[in-house]
Parts: sequence; structure tokens; C-alpha cells
Amino acid sequence: MRVKVECAPCLVHRGYMEIMEATNSRSLRFEAMSALTSLLHREFKPNAVPAVLGTQRDRLIKRVTGNPDPYREKKRLSNQRALEILPSARSLVENESSQKKRFRRACLSSIVGNVIEFDILNYTFSFEDVEKLIQSAEEDLAIDDVAEFFDLAKKSREILYLADNAGEIAFDTLLVCELKRLGAEVRVAVKGKPIVNDATMDDAKAVGMHQVADEVVATGTDTVGLILGECSKRFLNLYESADLVVSKGMGHAETLTELNLKTPHALLLRTKCNPVADFFGVVKERNIAKILP
Repeated sequence: MRVKVECAPCLVHRGYMEIMEATNSRSLRFEAMSALTSLLHREFKPNAVPAVLGTQRDRLIKRVTGNPDPYREKKRLSNQRALEILPSARSLVENESSQKKRFRRACLSSIVGNVIEFDILNYTFSFEDVEKLIQSAEEDLAIDDVAEFFDLAKKSREILYLADNAGEIAFDTLLVCELKRLGAEVRVAVKGKPIVNDATMDDAKAVGMHQVADEVVATGTDTVGLILGECSKRFLNLYESADLVVSKGMGHAETLTELNLKTPHALLLRTKCNPVADFFGVVKERNIAKILP
């Protein structure tokens, strides 16, 4: 997915909000914002990928402010609040009458977890709404490839699950459990270092993912989405050998849609901005379960 005009103010807005989280120093804030506008002046071009620009932006902010994890406290809170809601979501899954229905409910709950996102322009969420959105997830499902996803999962021996945000990863545990019940070995990938509010190994452990998945692995890098050229050899081996890849969130969708995919990928996300919604031909704030290629 390539940038749209609307991506520019969003990149600046989120950068500004992150800078304010990263430091209280007025001089560092000014320096970081000045460097960010220079970066976008150089790199904001029609063929740019939003997630790649977001990666460059966040690395710049961390470097200038000296703060390696500006969203640390928000990630901690996200995990805490998600764990409070998780029993209700788990109950919905476990109360379903068949394996296929449990899988569907777990998939929808995982997608709704993707609403947990900070500082996107013209987008807000509240933790109080997450439980309601899980209840109504079916109504918001604009692209429904869940049945195809289920059939692919049943045939898969090795599944690689690309986690997205802190907090959200708690709801991913429900889907990972269902994938394992179908007989697959499931490895969950998190970011190697902090980037925005994406889940790292600490977040995976905080929500108990290491007790659910066969293994939690790091990508070896700090990128928004998946930039294969920066990933570790260990991760690349797992990615290339997987029978099925499950991809959470907009950043992964933005980068994966630029690749010539051969392995089936299940893209699970909430459309939190118009450019992503337009790319998939739906409206903003809808749930997507899309199989690629």
C-alpha cells in the first residue's frame, strides 16, 4: 500500500504526539519536530509506504529525544486493561457450540483488539468500548474470509502469527489457542525492540502469550509492519517455512500488500484511517479478515 495525501498530516500528528510523550525538554521537542519535517520533505513521495515512513519517523524521535520507548506506560496500561476484558471475550469463545464457531468468535475478538491504537489522526477509542465492540464484531465485519482462514488453518502444520499492538496481543491468545486446537504448531512474532505501541517480548509475557503459543519469537528489528530486509535470519527462516501466516494490524497490511506473496496470509485488522479503508474498499472503523494472495 502506498501513501495518500491524508497520510502526511497523520504522520506529523502522530510524530508530534510521540515527541510530547518522549521528552519534557522544549529544545529536544523542537529539534525532533524540525528533524521530522525534514524527513518527510525528503521521503514523502507517491511510491512511499506509510509503515516505512512511520518506522523512519519513530526511529528519528527515539534517537533525538534519547527515549527508547516513548509509549512504554501506555503499553503497560493497554496490557492491564485488556487482561481485565479478556475473561468476557474468552467466555464468548468457549460458549460456542462447535469448533468452527469458536474459531470464528476468537478471530473476531482478535480483530477487535486491533482498535487499541494511540494518536492516529481523527481516530479515538476507549477501553470501555472494547467489550461492546467484541459483542458486535460480526456487525462490523466488512470483509469476511474467516471460513477460508479456518480451512487453511486446518491444513497447516506450521503457522507464524505476526502480533501487532500491546493490549491487543492479549486477545490474540484466544485465536492462538484455537489455531493450536486445529493441530498446528503456532509461533507468535513480536518486535525485537520498541516501536510505537507495538508488542515486544515483554508485552507477550505480560499477557501470558508465552504460555499459550508454542514459541514467542522476535523479528529482530523495530519496524512498523514487516520489512523483511531488516529481520533476523532466524525469523526469516520461520516466515519462509510457515504454511500459513496470520498478520495483525494496519502496519503489517501496508507492508505485506507490497510483496509478491506465495504463502497464504490471513490479514486481520480494524480500519482506523481512510487510506487503509479505501485500499480495501470499505469504510473506516470496520473489521477485516482478508486472505492474500
